[in-house]
Amino acid sequence: MKRITAILFALLLALSLSACGEQEALQDGYYTAQMAQYSHGWREYITILVKGGSIVSVEYNAENASGFIKSWDNAYMQNMLHSNGTYPNEYTRNYASQLLEGQGQGQIDAITGASSSHSTFQQLAQAVLEQARKGDSSIVLVSGTAH
Repeated sequence: MKRITAILFALLLALSLSACGEQEALQDGYYTAQMAQYSHGWREYITILVKGGSIVSVEYNAENASGFIKSWDNAYMQNMLHSNGTYPNEYTRNYASQLLEGQGQGQIDAITGASSSHSTFQQLAQAVLEQARKGDSSIVLVSGTAH
């Protein structure tokens, strides 16, 4: 009898521990987080695709009120490259790549010249990962300091 009780207890413990782990797992689907406000005419966002519990795609960018994507703005790119040493198409890909490679677990290293976007990216990444853990595919608006 004691053996059966011990086995049942171990089984219940294993089930409860696996249930806790599942709450932290990323649910399959598309998830988007975007800043609640525009900054300097742009609103940054992250969209991730989760398949099999893993992030398989990350898009990080910004758009203006008409939906034009910041990385497509060649004049903005030239100005930023000359003043900051980087530009949106470079740093957005870098930050997105770091999130993908680390699967939301690793630290995202800042790029010189894009530290404001780094801060915003971290806020957005945290929000989008929380949505993916919940399995909530609604777009989450992130209040914070957009740069």
